[in-house]
Amino acid sequence: MAGVQERPLLKMSELAERSGVSPGTIRYYLREGLLGEGADVVRTSRNMAYYPPEYVERIVLIKRLQEERFMPLRVIKGALEQDPERVRALMELEDRILERALETVEDQSRISRKLVEERYGIPRNALDRLADIGVLTPSKRGYDRDDVKIIEAIANFRAGGYDEALGFTVYDTLLYREALEPLVEEEVNSLLGKLAGEVEIDRAMEIVAAGVEPLRELIGAMHSKLLLAALRRHRGREG
Repeated sequence: MAGVQERPLLKMSELAERSGVSPGTIRYYLREGLLGEGADVVRTSRNMAYYPPEYVERIVLIKRLQEERFMPLRVIKGALEQDPERVRALMELEDRILERALETVEDQSRISRKLVEERYGIPRNALDRLADIGVLTPSKRGYDRDDVKIIEAIANFRAGGYDEALGFTVYDTLLYREALEPLVEEEVNSLLGKLAGEVEIDRAMEIVAAGVEPLRELIGAMHSKLLLAALRRHRGREG
């Protein structure tokens, strides 16, 4: 039985063409050790060398980590030295999650600004301010499902007495956004760290999807407990 043929080595120009990265950048990666120790490079003269085709995928991965994840090269080098396959699995899982999220957003029907104003009674200038500070992200077609839930919550707050007369404004929503941003970052790192490379991509996607609603319930319940505990501590200090 004939053995499997190895893929032919590539010249620098071919490596650059297939990876979409300039020869100068590839040489820099080589000098910094980002492509390994260079044992697989075949040098035929001082100015001529041939490179394994596997370098193409690695170069593309490095460039993506730089441009899409804003990772410095020293961090990329450490991650690739530790477990390059896990890095690839992490990128693939992130890509799939983003694709699914974008598909979900595109599939959602949106509610027009006019209908939102009529249904929830939020003044137009308040909606505009919420969009200006990034709490809402409406498009020309209106508000998506999460936007509407935020608007509905604000309307319920206002109905319960949380209004401008008492000093409550749309800017109070920034308190929650600023508190949630680092929490979400930690959540993403923890989730991807546990799933990437450990389970099949499709199964990982099922786990992520199944956790959305329980996570909302968990955060709501924990917030209620923490709020009650804080009120008790406040009363204790006043006493």
